[in-house]
Amino acid sequence: MKYLIIPILLFCANAAIGQSTFVVDDFSDRYFGKVYISDTSEVFSKGWVAIFDKRTKKQLMKVTADELSFDPDNPKIRSNVKELPYGEQSQIMYEDLNFDGKKDLALMDGQNSCYHGPSFQIYLAVRTGFVRSPAFTRLAQDYCGMFNVDHQTKKINTMTKDGCCWHQYSEFIVKNNRPVAVKIVEEGMNPDGITRDLVEQTLVGGKMRRWQTRIFDAEEQKESTFYSIEFSNGKIMRLVKLDDTLIYVFTDKGNVVELIHDGAFKYSRTENVLSFTREKTTYRISTNGISIKTSRNIIELKADARTLTGSFPDLLNAKLDNVTIQQ
Repeated sequence: MKYLIIPILLFCANAAIGQSTFVVDDFSDRYFGKVYISDTSEVFSKGWVAIFDKRTKKQLMKVTADELSFDPDNPKIRSNVKELPYGEQSQIMYEDLNFDGKKDLALMDGQNSCYHGPSFQIYLAVRTGFVRSPAFTRLAQDYCGMFNVDHQTKKINTMTKDGCCWHQYSEFIVKNNRPVAVKIVEEGMNPDGITRDLVEQTLVGGKMRRWQTRIFDAEEQKESTFYSIEFSNGKIMRLVKLDDTLIYVFTDKGNVVELIHDGAFKYSRTENVLSFTREKTTYRISTNGISIKTSRNIIELKADARTLTGSFPDLLNAKLDNVTIQQ
């Protein structure tokens, strides 16, 4: 019989090796927490987070999770670590989230935010203790990880993304104890690969007003830009080589796109002029600037020759599909 007991004891010991309950006592003089990790050998495992009253030892709230994060190489639970947007975020956060002067609680409930990021249940401090806030909880579920709280401006900031090329940044104020969006900025890369759309919504007079602009990624496309020239008003014309395609980009000094063309071009060797036509308007680009011919008149945009970079003859060796070389 004693030989049967030994394997049973070994099995029970092995089953309990990976489980652990951590006491978190570094965030408040009134409360302490416990975090249960079902398998401390894994980065993500089932568990729960609970908050207790230090004086009465009574449990005040408990949140269960299918996946709590844990670092097997640093097996210690710390509160109030918030490395946004993708760094370490604690299972317990204790800070004033609604700017009323009382510290609130954020308890990790899994990895339910964007890209398998940490998510939280939010409990706001009230006179009788804490109450769960669905509105604040949504901010810690529908974006990337925990939200940022700026106590100086009394604003809350969130970020979310979709793939490499779309990001959304939102700014909230607190009104009637609920977060209210006052500014939403979206950035998304266009299919052309060199510009991105910038959509900004701002709360004005109780309504969200929307603006949209197209931005040229000048720094990102620095290596691809082989010809550029600037004008006295700060506007810039650039020629960008993307794969086997030539792209004309005309922007203001803030890189807001005013005109972009990736259709057919003609280059005249004798005139040293690059030209293209859009609808009934012809654009002729030379080292002096741009000549724009419409059905009614001709507009001359004189460039600052000192800002010129690149050379049109480089087109001869570029092997661009949309450029026709003429004598």
